[in-house]
Amino acid sequence: MIRFKSRVLGVMVLSVAATTLLLLLFGSTLRLPPAPANISFLRVPLRALNDFQQRQQRQQQQQQHPTAFSSSANAQESCTSGGAQWVEGLPTLYIITPTYPRAEQIPEITRTAQTLLNVANLVWLVSEDAPAPTPALTSYLNESSLNTVYLRAQMPAKYMKAKNKPRGVANRLAGLNWVRANAKEGVLYFADDDNTYDLRIFEQMRWTKKVSMFPVGLVTKLGVSTPIVRLGKVVGFYDGWIANRKFPVDMAGFAVSVPFLLTRPNATMPFTVGYEEDGFIKSLGITSADIEPLAFNCTKIWVWHTQTKKNTAAVPIAQNNITMGTNLDVIKGLLWKDPKDTATTTTKKKETKKKKS
Repeated sequence: MIRFKSRVLGVMVLSVAATTLLLLLFGSTLRLPPAPANISFLRVPLRALNDFQQRQQRQQQQQQHPTAFSSSANAQESCTSGGAQWVEGLPTLYIITPTYPRAEQIPEITRTAQTLLNVANLVWLVSEDAPAPTPALTSYLNESSLNTVYLRAQMPAKYMKAKNKPRGVANRLAGLNWVRANAKEGVLYFADDDNTYDLRIFEQMRWTKKVSMFPVGLVTKLGVSTPIVRLGKVVGFYDGWIANRKFPVDMAGFAVSVPFLLTRPNATMPFTVGYEEDGFIKSLGITSADIEPLAFNCTKIWVWHTQTKKNTAAVPIAQNNITMGTNLDVIKGLLWKDPKDTATTTTKKKETKKKKS
């Protein structure tokens, strides 16, 4: 028994000695790469470390353009990096998502993000229409492992009192300006946060040469908005509201090549309700012959304008012995509070103080 233990101990000593010798002889090849400063970005396998470092370099380049927006748009930006593995040679998708503060904002942003997490080579530009960044939104984006860019662009004051407001236009224009200033290749797509997306549409649109189009479901009483395709060519449009639009399509029904966009420096989106898509596509200077029908010649519906039911502001959590000092102290800060109600409450408190004084 003593001899057996001695033999085991001898083998262990020889193993340690051999390992030490290998480390001394080949240490340069066995050293692991240094860990990045921000380890929260390492949400990909180690084999994707080089891709991560490339994203870091690209991110630094992006941050050299902090003033890439029109001053009239009142846009601000911040960037974080992460997301799915970056695949060499795969065109980048620049997804622009306009949003605004409301009870459904974070749930809808979450749903969109969970979809985009499955798409490689993607940069997500979230453009918010708000007087100041919404903490819940910026916090969510910072925690996300996507490659995200936060923008802020308010609707111009002259449209604020209009009966039908051109929502999202300033936000999309801010995204367009960012892409023009920071991208040279890839594909641009407007993905509203109240839509539902099949992953296959992203993989098809990334090869767009000029402008691609595809059906969008749950739009108008017809249930779909789509190009009409015959023998691989767009010959018309099927939509519940044609009006006098040359390109009667939904905002989620087309994608644009970034190199092509850069050849159209004057392309823009009008602040005209119902004509935003048509005006933008016309400003690109294309004809129906230039349109690339996707989703198997527009025979598949891979995008839906689902829309989430509107919710009212939450009833404030009562402060009492049951709720205080519990998780509800944190939860109350996550509940939606209508800014108008908050402003009204503040005004009433001021009036009460004046009366008392």
